[in-house]
Amino acid sequence: MAKIVVTLQAEDSTKWEEGYRSHGDLFRRMTGSSSHFTTTQDNEVCIFMEVDDVDKYMEILESDETVEAMGNDGVKRETVKVYVLDKEFTY
Repeated sequence: MAKIVVTLQAEDSTKWEEGYRSHGDLFRRMTGSSSHFTTTQDNEVCIFMEVDDVDKYMEILESDETVEAMGNDGVKRETVKVYVLDKEFTY
């Protein structure tokens, strides 16, 4: 499984979380089964997700459906950053 981290700025983190939790079907199509996230009082969001298919994830992330969902959730689209973690350090 690939590990992905997404960071973004939301207009309101409470509203964002409510919307985010309503998109389970979309995330399953992204080949993920769960995500971990945190929000700050400054409306910053950090999400960690494991996916089976990075290409599929990226395809759906850029889809009109996802862009619309982000807009409805109050995501400031220009702040979205996606990191595919490709290194691991075991200690």
